[in-house]
Amino acid sequence: MRVKVLSRNPDDYIRETKQDLQRVPRNYDPALHPFEVPREYMRALNATKLERVFAKPFLASLDGHRDGVNCMAKHPHSLSTILSGACDGEVKIWNLTKRECIRTLQAHEGFVRGICARFCGTSFFTVGDDKTVKHWKMDGPGYGGEEEPLHTILGKTVYTGIDHHWKEAVFATCGHQVDIWDEQRTSPICSLTWGVDSISSVKFNPIEVILDMRTNTLCWNPMEAFIFTSANEDHNLYTFDMRFLESPVMVHIDHVSAVLDVDYSPTGKEFVSASFDKSIRIFPVDKGHSREVYHTKRMQHVITVKWTSDNKYILCGSDEMNIRLWKANASEKLGVLVPRERAAMNYNQKLKEKFQHHPQIKRIARHRHLPKAIYSQAKELRIMREARRRKELNRRKHSKPGSSPFVPEKKKHIVAVVK
Repeated sequence: MRVKVLSRNPDDYIRETKQDLQRVPRNYDPALHPFEVPREYMRALNATKLERVFAKPFLASLDGHRDGVNCMAKHPHSLSTILSGACDGEVKIWNLTKRECIRTLQAHEGFVRGICARFCGTSFFTVGDDKTVKHWKMDGPGYGGEEEPLHTILGKTVYTGIDHHWKEAVFATCGHQVDIWDEQRTSPICSLTWGVDSISSVKFNPIEVILDMRTNTLCWNPMEAFIFTSANEDHNLYTFDMRFLESPVMVHIDHVSAVLDVDYSPTGKEFVSASFDKSIRIFPVDKGHSREVYHTKRMQHVITVKWTSDNKYILCGSDEMNIRLWKANASEKLGVLVPRERAAMNYNQKLKEKFQHHPQIKRIARHRHLPKAIYSQAKELRIMREARRRKELNRRKHSKPGSSPFVPEKKKHIVAVVK
C-alpha cells in the first residue's frame, strides 16, 4: 500500500492580520511561464494606449486680463500664488487653488515688461514702458486705502526685464544696459553695457556667445549650476555649459516659430518652452525633441510660461488675455491614490519603459495631434533641412578633399565666441 501526503506550512498562505493582502504562492521558474514576455508586451501596449486615452493636460483658464499677458512670476514661498503683468499696464495676483484673481492694480502706463517677487515673498517689483521700476507690497491695502507703490524709481530708458537676488536686497534690470540696484537707493550701484544693442534678459557671464539670431530669454538649470538654456528667434532652444561655450550641449528643434520663453522644472531634468507658433512644449534636457506639446484652438501666441515649484503644473500666458493651467504629466491622475492603484500605475510605467523601443508601442507613445498650421510648417522645415543637407553633400562630393569640412549641427548656429 502506498500513501501520499501533502504538507503545507500555514505561514506561507495565512495572513498575519486582517489588513494584510492574501498571500498567493508563485513559482517564478521561467520554464513554467513560456508566455510571460508576450503577456507583458500586451500589457505594455494596453498601458500605452490607455495613457494616450487619458491624456487630458488642460486644467483651467484664468480669465480677467483685458489685454495680452506679457510676463509672469512665481511666489517664492506659496505654491498657489502667481503674479501676471499685461500689455495694458495691469498686474494681477492669482490664487491657483481657488482659480480666481485676489488682487488687481494698475502698475504702469503701457506694457508691463517684467515682474519678480522679492526672496522673502512680502513684496514684488515691476518694470514697464513708462521707464519706471516700482516696488509693491504683496498684500493689498486696507479697507478704503489706495494702491500705492512702496518705492518708485524713474529711469532714463525703457526697462525690458527685472530679476531679484535670491538672498540679498539687490535686484537687476535690463534694457539699454544692465543695472544692479540696491533696494534702498534710487540710482544703480553698478551699470554694465555691451555695444549698442538692447538687452532683453538679465544674465551675467564672462564670455559672450553670438548666435545666428536674437536670444529672447535664458533660464538656469536649478540642479546643475553651469547649465542654462536659451530661447532663440530661429525656432530652436540651445542648452549650454557655461564652462564650454564653443558649442551648445544640445539643440532642441521642434518649434516652428520664434521661441519666446523657457522655464526649468524644479528637478532640472526637463524644461518647458513657449513659442510664437501658439504652442508650448516640454523637452527633456538631454533630448533634441520634445516629449509633449500642448495647444488649444483659442490659444494665440504664447508669450510667457512658468513651471510650478511642486513640479506638477505648468502656467502659460498668451496674447488673448488668458493664463492657462496645465498638467506637467498629461495622463497623470490627480488626487489621492490608494496603494493598489499606485502599485498598478508603477507596474504599467515599468512595462512601458521595458518595451518602449517596440515599433507599435513607440508609435502610439510618440503620436500627437497638431494644428494644421504647425503640421504644415514642420513639414516644410523638414524639407528645407533635407535640401540643405543634400546640398552640403553634393558640394563636398564635387569639391577638393578637405576644402568643405563637415560642421556638426551643434556648431552651425554659433557665429562667434568672444572671450
